[in-house]
Amino acid sequence: MADAIIELEHVGIAFSAQRRVGSGRFWALEDVSLSLRRGQRLGVIGRNGAGKSTLLRVLAGILAPDRGTLRRRNVSCQLLSLALGFVPYLSGRDNAILSGLMIGLRQRDIVARLPAIREFSELGDFFDQPIATYSSGMVMRLGFSVAIQAEPDVLLIDEVLAVGDAEFQEKSGNALKERMRQGQTVVLVSHAEKQVAELCDRLLWIEHGRSVLEGDRDSVLRAYHEELHLGTPS
Repeated sequence: MADAIIELEHVGIAFSAQRRVGSGRFWALEDVSLSLRRGQRLGVIGRNGAGKSTLLRVLAGILAPDRGTLRRRNVSCQLLSLALGFVPYLSGRDNAILSGLMIGLRQRDIVARLPAIREFSELGDFFDQPIATYSSGMVMRLGFSVAIQAEPDVLLIDEVLAVGDAEFQEKSGNALKERMRQGQTVVLVSHAEKQVAELCDRLLWIEHGRSVLEGDRDSVLRAYHEELHLGTPS
């Protein structure tokens, strides 16, 4: 698409895999294509092991395709994932600064936003403690708070909205919806189908590292349910 900010064409990602005899390559993604437009809210669905998290790392620029084509305009992407992105021995404050720098903010700009990040995260004195002392819910609070204040062009979310207490889940969901109303581009991976249906207007369904279907939310969900015999989407 001419107005796409990120495009993937038949992208594959391979990892080295140790086997009982010899070694080989495991294709986490085999053949995935998509077009992401500015302001789009794209949900990625599929069963465990389909390659959804790997896809987000490709979109973030963390992994380069082993085959296929990746085209992106000059856009900043921030990946929210509990498995990636923070330095354990650094404080929440220092990690927030690093995250801002990694998506292209000037240091003085991210430093100016630190009070708002600390307040939104509700971490209190833990904001100046090493990430290694955090629970998974606290890591999610920090990551989401940085992303909301840093305002990347594309926000990539890998399951983290389901982590933490219900009150912060509601708070982060409301903040995300507000950003979406302002035109935030979002790619969301979640097993919570209700959440995907509520937040996303388009879906990409992938299975076994291959894109099966991309389209409007209702059509893709209907096809996904028919294939997996899940009944009518709620």
